[in-house]
Amino acid sequence: MSEDKIIRCITSDGAVVISAALTSGIVTRAQQIHRTSPVATAALGRLLTGCSIMGAQLKQKDASITLRVNGDDGELGAVIAVSDSMGNVRGYVENPACPTEYYPNGKINVGKAVGKTGVMNVMRDYGTGQPYIGMIPLVSGEIAEDITSYFATSEQIPTVCALGVLLDKETHRVILSGGFLLQLLPGADDSTITQIEKNIEKIEPVTTMLAKGMSIKEICDCALEGFEVEVLDEMPIDYICGCSREKVEKAFLSLTDEDIRASADELGYAKVSCHFCNKVYRFNKQELEDLIASRGQ
Repeated sequence: MSEDKIIRCITSDGAVVISAALTSGIVTRAQQIHRTSPVATAALGRLLTGCSIMGAQLKQKDASITLRVNGDDGELGAVIAVSDSMGNVRGYVENPACPTEYYPNGKINVGKAVGKTGVMNVMRDYGTGQPYIGMIPLVSGEIAEDITSYFATSEQIPTVCALGVLLDKETHRVILSGGFLLQLLPGADDSTITQIEKNIEKIEPVTTMLAKGMSIKEICDCALEGFEVEVLDEMPIDYICGCSREKVEKAFLSLTDEDIRASADELGYAKVSCHFCNKVYRFNKQELEDLIASRGQ
């Protein structure tokens, strides 16, 4: 169990809301599962963090949110993250071995690996019918700027998103990961906007603040300097995959009888791997026939 968590705060005048997350354990788990290169770890880690924060904003208990970043001109391929309404998250990247390039200052060039042209898809599933789907063109491929653009474009909510993953330069293991999402509410006036702009202008990168030992509450206080801050809630989050044999069986039953039988290999087994946790489910020929027979029951 990781020590990761999300905190949500609001200014006492109800003008600004902020959510901040510590996700070092989640990103470490994703790196271990998918054996990601440094740039794949950074990109997936940022998306997992952003998705977790956005998931925790969902009010319905069984709701979920999926973020999918598809760069047309990057080597990473699709980067996908899914969160439930408690902020528990899972994800994967299409090309986990993507080569890593660095900026002159030593920081990982995530934008190039993701791609600077392409789209970000946001799907909110409230479990009550058709999901809501939004799509925007990528702004930079750096993930945080793309999430900021999504809220401004699709939801008309002025937003600041900051995400960061810090890796050990030699071992490439995850040292720290986290982020915050700050949004102006309808009650924000010009003086509130001016103060927030000043704060954001001087705030340090998320991983710098975490490396200094700042808590996610202190990061919220820093972003909301000059305001009285109230904590709405705080909750633990983790990398959780909800796959199961029963779900795989349901997926099989969406196929024709012929396709189910054809899924078995030359040894007589059908194997299904979960994208999110790499768990493999095996079905022998008899189990496949039992599945087919269960249709009529």
